[in-house]
Formats: sequence, C-alpha cells, structure tokens
Amino acid sequence: MHATTILAVLDDHGVAMAGDGQVTLGQQTVMKHTARKVRRIYKESILVGFAGSTADAFTLLERFEAKLEQFKGNLPRASVELAKEWRTDKYLRRLEAMLLASDGTQILLLSGNGDVIEPDDGMAAIGSGGSYALAAARALKRHTGMAAREICERSMAIAAEICVFTNDKLVVETIDKG
Repeated sequence: MHATTILAVLDDHGVAMAGDGQVTLGQQTVMKHTARKVRRIYKESILVGFAGSTADAFTLLERFEAKLEQFKGNLPRASVELAKEWRTDKYLRRLEAMLLASDGTQILLLSGNGDVIEPDDGMAAIGSGGSYALAAARALKRHTGMAAREICERSMAIAAEICVFTNDKLVVETIDKG
C-alpha cells in the first residue's frame, strides 16, 4: 500500500494514532498535503486509520462502522466479522486497502486477506512508510519515557524524512483507556 503512513502506539494511558496527509497520484505527483486518514468512529470511541485506495478505504470504513453498530462497539468481534466478509464477498475481495483500529485498550490490523492481527508490542503501522515509522516507534518506546502521542509524532517525522509517499502534515488522535 503506497501513498500513506499510519502508525498506532499503545501505552498505559491509551492509544495514539497518527496519519500523514499526503495523497499521491501514481509515482510522481502529490495531489494533496492535508488529507485526513485517521478518524474517530462509533460514538467517537474507536480510532481508525486507513491506507490504500481512497474509495476502497472509505467503502471498508463504512462497512466497519456498520459492524461496530451491529456488535455494539465490540472491536474484536466487529473486526473479525468485517475480515470474514471482506475475504469472502466477491466485491469486497477486490478492495485494496488496510485498516488499523483501536479502542484505547488494543490495536488491531485488518487486511483483505482475512487477517485481524493484534501486535505483541502495542504498536502497528501500515502504508508505504509504515516500516520506517514502526521502527522509529519501537526504538523510542524502548529507550525513552515518551508518551504514545509524542512517540507517534516523532516517529512519523522520521518516516516523512525517508519515505517519498509520506509527509509531515499529521493528524494525531488519542483515546484514553476507559
């Protein structure tokens, strides 16, 4: 998944999720600098970040919101049900996007392969700059006392220095543990 970076970091206080604002057309043209790829859904209690084709991501986001409504905000259940539908539905199977979701107590990565993955270390990233942001976040979390939000901001800045599909126009959202 090119043209974006989404990073989520969990700590003792909750979760921070950051997304860059760059929208790239093809391999050469930056079309927008301030896109909002991290959003609050389901009564403002769930954070979602998306990478991939914009139309595909919004389609998945709508389906995910419906699943959260159906399962009364139960993040793991809604995620598994979306992943099952995504993998088996003839139309959804063709969508090219990935989602990160968090309720402040866990982070889940959802993919079109039917994956629902909860990372071991409370950090996950998607998109073309995801590996850079995740590596930076792991180093900062292990070797500093920074809060999740600051780790996200600094890690995304590092990713923006390396990945041509990632910029430093961030949207950062947080949710505290209940």
